[in-house]
Amino acid sequence: MAEPGKTPFQVDLRRYLREQDEDRNLTRLICEIAEASKYIVNSIRTGDLGVAGTSNLYGEQQLALDVLSDRILRKRLAHSGVVANIASEESPEILPISPDCEGKFSVAYDPLDGSSLVDVNLAVGTIVSIYEGCDLLQPGRNQVAALYILYGPRTTMVLSTGNGVHEFAMNQLMEYTLTRENITVESSGSIYSPGGQRNKYTSGVEKFVGQLEENGSKLRYSGGFVPDINQILMKGKGIFFYPHLQGAPDGKLRVLFELNPMAYLIEQAGGAASTGRERILDLTPEGIEARAPVFIGSKELVAKAEEYVAAHG
Repeated sequence: MAEPGKTPFQVDLRRYLREQDEDRNLTRLICEIAEASKYIVNSIRTGDLGVAGTSNLYGEQQLALDVLSDRILRKRLAHSGVVANIASEESPEILPISPDCEGKFSVAYDPLDGSSLVDVNLAVGTIVSIYEGCDLLQPGRNQVAALYILYGPRTTMVLSTGNGVHEFAMNQLMEYTLTRENITVESSGSIYSPGGQRNKYTSGVEKFVGQLEENGSKLRYSGGFVPDINQILMKGKGIFFYPHLQGAPDGKLRVLFELNPMAYLIEQAGGAASTGRERILDLTPEGIEARAPVFIGSKELVAKAEEYVAAHG
């Protein structure tokens, strides 16, 4: 029998981080994000689904839930006492919180990725990237932690602090408890999630998709980055891609807010993440608006995508 109070389902997030001897300030920061997500969950269930009448730095119309989720996270981070700088996908510039970088962290986040799916009741999520000190515009390999929170039939947090990937689920008391440790992604897989308009795929990407289909891979695409990456991690196999397109060589997804944290998690689980030409985590974003194509998931599938891109563009 398991020791009382020690089964995985009885280990909450804060306790787990303490038992792993994580940095005290990093533990506090992650727990603040977990607290913020409770309010975001309630906003999704009960909030305004209309537009906010504003646009983000990419010229995209903001939904009311985007703005509210951003405010919730920003407030918790700003008052945590352990944050130096904040960058939000909904804001045009990095927001300084503290001039003192020592012992503090800088955080980049997408407060509600896929928010346009809320009104049709599909899963959405929050994505977070964490760096030591004040600098956010550095290669993603320097992250000290990354996580996403998936708001679906269950609310789950998938987290890595550099020691594997672990899943926590929100219980009836709105507390996160450990459900899965050391999640891994197999080297190959039979699931693929293709983003972007297929009639705009380059020859290399089109040939890669053709091979996937010939091999019997199953198309599983929700339209949301968080649920599609979660599927790969929880199934332990597959590939997601939003490639370079004809007329859009940098793809759509943002390096700082989406690609770096997801690449960090996938690599920690034994997978790979590439632009089709280089490792995502080796990119140095020139600004918070930087984008890049992405092929992310099982190592063999990502390597095969790189082969087709190298040979055919």
